[in-house]
Amino acid sequence: MTRAALKPSDESLDELLVRLRGCRVCARHLPLGPRPVLQVARGARILILSQAPGTRVHETGLNFNDRSGDRLREWMGVDRATFYDERRVAVMGMAFCYPGRDAKGGDLPPRPECAPLWHPSLLAELPKVALTLLVGSYAIAYYLPEAKRQSMTETVKAWRAAPAGTLPLPHPSWRTTAWEKNNPWFRRSLIPELRRRIAALL
Repeated sequence: MTRAALKPSDESLDELLVRLRGCRVCARHLPLGPRPVLQVARGARILILSQAPGTRVHETGLNFNDRSGDRLREWMGVDRATFYDERRVAVMGMAFCYPGRDAKGGDLPPRPECAPLWHPSLLAELPKVALTLLVGSYAIAYYLPEAKRQSMTETVKAWRAAPAGTLPLPHPSWRTTAWEKNNPWFRRSLIPELRRRIAALL
C-alpha cells in the first residue's frame, strides 16, 4: 500500500472529520442509521485498516470495543490505553458505519461507497504512519489487490512479501481461535514480528 500520491487538501483534518461524521451517503442501507466510527490524528505511527463496525462498536463509538479487540490488542502486545491513543494508533474500517446483518445472522460486508470516498483524504492526513495493519479479508483485498487470487490464510502466511510497512492479519473474531490452532506458524513467527515492529514505534 502506498500513500506517495496522496496530498493533503486545503481542508484541515478537523474539518474533514466533521464532514465525514455527517456523512449520509448510504444511510438508506444502514439498519441502525449512520454513525461513522474511527480514530485518527496526524501524529499516529500505526494505522489499523479493518472491515466495518459491529453492533457494540456502533453503540459505544469505539473501534474494536469487543472481544475481537481484546484479541487484536493481545496480538499487538498493547493495552487499551495505548490502543485508544489516537496520537499513536489510527483505526479505520473499510466502512465507518455498521452495515447490518445478512440472512445467516452474520454482519454484512462493509458498504462499498465508503473506502473510495473517504480513505484517500484521510490517508493523506496521516503522514507519520510507518506501519499499516490490514486486518481481515476486506482490507487485504482492497489494499493488496494482487492477493485476490489467494486465500486470506495464504496472504497472511506470505507476510514477508507484503509491501514495506504493511502486515496482513486475519480478522480477530471468535472464528480465529480454531484458525490459530490450525496455523501455528502465525503465533510462532508473525506475532513476534508484529509486536517487535509495534514496540519500535510506540
